Amino acid sequence: MTIVVDKSDDRVRAMFGEIAPKYDRMNHLLSMQTDRWWRWWTVRKLGPQIKGPVLDVCTGTGDLALAFSRYLRGTHSVVAADFCREMLEIGEIKRKRRQDSSVHFVQADTQRLPFPDATFDLVTVAFGLRNVADTDLGLREMARVCRPGGRMAVLEFTLPRFAPLRVAYTWYFRNILPRIGQALARNSSAAYDYLPSSVGEFPQYEELVARMHHAGWREVTFTPLTFGVATLYVGVR
Repeated sequence: MTIVVDKSDDRVRAMFGEIAPKYDRMNHLLSMQTDRWWRWWTVRKLGPQIKGPVLDVCTGTGDLALAFSRYLRGTHSVVAADFCREMLEIGEIKRKRRQDSSVHFVQADTQRLPFPDATFDLVTVAFGLRNVADTDLGLREMARVCRPGGRMAVLEFTLPRFAPLRVAYTWYFRNILPRIGQALARNSSAAYDYLPSSVGEFPQYEELVARMHHAGWREVTFTPLTFGVATLYVGVR
């Protein structure tokens, strides 16, 4: 029997609001700091071609948005959007600590972005697209607010394709990681059971590329990172 993960807006918003204070620390711990490298690599790959403002949706506490802002050094503004207020509050603390006036945090749902058409040169999402209730609507909204010829980037967890590694990693991901996560970041939302379930259910590799094409993106490519534990998808509007 297939179990469908509950990705309703209210459930996801409440879950991330509850774990917000420990979110960054748990990301770094459970990935053994590799999440920092994934973001660094994404910024270095996309940064040299940026010609206008950047939008990072499902930004959480803003790590990717802040990384782009550091790279751009004030040449273009970066908007960091998320529908979870608690996450944005932590992102705003980080922005002030770094005295970064180029990043602007906005409470907004990726399925209903409050921006005019063709506003941004680059639209990104890191480890958040799988949490959007309607993936296709989220991809279409990202396309709508991106200028023609602009780009998008989706950085997301995936399962390795190499069979022996996939089996071992999937076992760890489903049996060990949730226990560590729940023990260190106790919460009533089962957030670290949700993580492997949402990754396993989410379209990956060629399947997500097809969804992106259908939503209005072209020339979509993907690059597996760290043996396929994460993957960066890049498309053109």
